[in-house]
Amino acid sequence: MFHLFKRPISSRWVILAVSLFWLITANQAFFRHVVQVYPLTWENLPAIASLAVLLVGVTVLLLTLLSNRWILKPLLITLLMVTSSVAYFIDTYDIVINTEMITNVVQTNVNESADLLSWTMALYILVLGVLPSLVVYRLNIVYPRIGKQLIEDGKTIGVTLAAVLALVFAFSKFYTSFFREHKPLRYYANPSYYLYSLGKYTSDAFSARNMPFKLLGEDARNDPADTDRELIILVVGEAVRVDHFALNGYTRDTNPLLSREKIINFPDVSSCGTETAVSVPCMFSHLGREEYDKDEAASTENVLDILSRAGVNVLWRDNNSDSKGVAKRLAYEDFKSPDTNPVCDVECRDEGMLAGLDEYIKAHPKGDILIVLHQMGNHGPAYYKRYPKEFEKFTPVCRSNQLQECSREEIVNAYDNTLLYTDHVLSQVISLLKKHDDTFETAMFYMSDHGESLGENGLYLHGFPYAIAPDAQKKVPAVMWFGNRFRIDRDQLAQKAAQPYTHDHLFHTLLNLFEVKTSVYRPELDMLNGMRK
Repeated sequence: MFHLFKRPISSRWVILAVSLFWLITANQAFFRHVVQVYPLTWENLPAIASLAVLLVGVTVLLLTLLSNRWILKPLLITLLMVTSSVAYFIDTYDIVINTEMITNVVQTNVNESADLLSWTMALYILVLGVLPSLVVYRLNIVYPRIGKQLIEDGKTIGVTLAAVLALVFAFSKFYTSFFREHKPLRYYANPSYYLYSLGKYTSDAFSARNMPFKLLGEDARNDPADTDRELIILVVGEAVRVDHFALNGYTRDTNPLLSREKIINFPDVSSCGTETAVSVPCMFSHLGREEYDKDEAASTENVLDILSRAGVNVLWRDNNSDSKGVAKRLAYEDFKSPDTNPVCDVECRDEGMLAGLDEYIKAHPKGDILIVLHQMGNHGPAYYKRYPKEFEKFTPVCRSNQLQECSREEIVNAYDNTLLYTDHVLSQVISLLKKHDDTFETAMFYMSDHGESLGENGLYLHGFPYAIAPDAQKKVPAVMWFGNRFRIDRDQLAQKAAQPYTHDHLFHTLLNLFEVKTSVYRPELDMLNGMRK
């Protein structure tokens, strides 16, 4: 068998072989979604077959354009390894690898990455990555002189391009529908779509506009009439969907403790994005979802900067990956380690972020106080790790990060147990605030960053492109609690709470909560507009 590796082979045949290998092994999800839209009938079969040829042609074009005699083997080996991993995640969780997902990958910490590892993933990488990489490594690829190689590459590109165009023309009706009406289908093409997304991500990173840093709300000041100090804890939830909150009518009692408090519940809130890397910076930005741009947001002050300028003591505590740049210029404390978080078992718990807050409050005798707690919350896929054992009320639970191996009941049970723990954490936040109710106007504001898919229509986790993402990933819970001294019309707020709100409202609502006056404040985006007494 090994003598086969000694035979000379042209680079074009290697590229074609790898492209065919990916068509057969790495595009199961792509064709599964295609036949959902275009049923596998005799009428549709020729067009679907042309799609397979088109996929191979596009891959051949990409590899031919990207490679040369010096980098072909390293390039193919690298892409084989990456494409095997991408195939695993698409096949397993039905996610797509777009620029936002690449941003998530770059910003994911080691603990979050460990939750995604599995023997199935290792098998994908071995069979689709390592073994074919060894074959490519052993091949005796021969190259003609540079001039002749350029001519051969030109012929390959010309013939392939002509074939692709001929197919599109021959099945013009099908491809008009495919490209215009069913754009999301192309998100599953492997490796072409993730290579496109990687190119766009790299281009955005290096095209860097090098924007000058912008100050925002330089006129911000505390209302002189505000003589009472505010103490507010803002809890940023993780991957919590609105329809699994009992406060919103969910049949299970996932909010047994919150339901005993005088909570203002907001049942219709839409997120800015479907992943933390977008939603968290967008929530605190003045841009809003429609105008949000990560580079502009990163180079502009956010609402926490404005509050700090107005004299508010701002502290960010994080038990998630990080603040995504929001707290870059503010006091920041990492609670993902037992060195700082006193409540850790299989992982460090969200309630550990409450440790030492009484001392922090006493250490700041002047000015209002805003404490932001960024939860680990319901981060998947290992939901069973997100709560202590005593919160495992709903059973049986999925004890694997391979969600497709669990029943939907087991997945939902584990997810809902995590909500019970979040309910406990929020109750603890309220208890802490009540201890300071005599000296502060106290309030808690909870809002999740995005939702989560739990297997509906084969979708898991989050991060789907916003335009086509299901409501499970976009609709998030939000609640407020106010202490006895907080001057607000609770009855009026309760009446307006059912109105539609978005993450865009957080920026301006925080300004009102601290009674900060600034020209960037927009009352129409304030959830509490006109309700302060």
